[in-house]
Amino acid sequence: MPFRALLPALSLCLAVAYRVPAQPAPAVFTGTVVDAETGVPLPGAHVFIAGSMIGTTTDNEGRYRLERVPPGAHRLYVSMVGFEPAFADTLVTARQTLTFDARLVPAVIELGEIRVEARADKKWQKRLKQFIRQFIGETPNAAETEILNPEVLDFDGNWWGKLEARAAAPLLIENRALGYRIRYFLKEFVSTGVTIKYDGEPLFEEMPPRDAAEAERWRENRRRAFFGSFRHFMLAALGDSTRTAGFVTYRLPSLDSPERHRLRFPVTMSDVLKDGPTEETRTLKFFGYIEVHYLGEEEEEAFLRWERSYYRRTPGPQRSWIRLTDGPTAVDPTGTIVDPYGVTVYGYFAFERVADELPKEYRPD
Repeated sequence: MPFRALLPALSLCLAVAYRVPAQPAPAVFTGTVVDAETGVPLPGAHVFIAGSMIGTTTDNEGRYRLERVPPGAHRLYVSMVGFEPAFADTLVTARQTLTFDARLVPAVIELGEIRVEARADKKWQKRLKQFIRQFIGETPNAAETEILNPEVLDFDGNWWGKLEARAAAPLLIENRALGYRIRYFLKEFVSTGVTIKYDGEPLFEEMPPRDAAEAERWRENRRRAFFGSFRHFMLAALGDSTRTAGFVTYRLPSLDSPERHRLRFPVTMSDVLKDGPTEETRTLKFFGYIEVHYLGEEEEEAFLRWERSYYRRTPGPQRSWIRLTDGPTAVDPTGTIVDPYGVTVYGYFAFERVADELPKEYRPD
């Protein structure tokens, strides 16, 4: 899913919890996928709910059926090699049966734009390392996460400090810290040295553990990745239980010298979450910034290195900031921001990236 964050912009122990509304019955997606020019059915096309483990491929007649789709804002994504992808953004309600027929347009390669770049070239290798660091992340989980097919990537770094990346095929990612294989359909990646912005659709698949010990390690790592995450925060906000879940929130007019800002004051998320355009959504509405402290975990040493502080300090509670990118934005029952670029995150929320991402339907035991 799309991500927008600003780069580097504090042991408390408590019981972590969150409360969310009861989840209504799931929905179903059905449809067919055909060639837009010939009308011929396309077997083997990938059809999935972006950011989830809900996916399938079309049969010999181009038909598909997705079940167990939870209510909320979802992007149904359709992709096949040799064709331009198609997608539909929709707000799903309980017990719906939705039909989406996709007509995929054959991909056109303009020979004048082809740029052959040797994958063994030192410049390409350097850009690949930068991309992995900024896309996969720099958390401990990132050390166990690998892109299996980096050769599909091409980079443009002609402007000083700016890096753009494109992928000729889905990125195949193996996260051995959380136990997921991810097929990531990257659409955009731009890093300016200050801001990282990427857009793509991940499809998750659980890896089989080698033994009971590895299964338990993955379970604990997933819990650790979830607690304190942006999704955990939004689910707690929707359930009016941020304090119980270990979050403390403040209003802040700007990020200029946030350590010494005198205009910071406590705020509850019920003050900034209003009724949404539908019964299933809420609207996030505020000015300035929301500062979020998560008291359940301390900052990791890796975060302090990533932050590149000009002064030495000991780790404190995880601290993040969120800002509405372009005015009020809707939030669905899964804690997902309906507008992919509706919120910009800073601090710890920006530090955790693909290596710490979980399927949108994941909840701790």
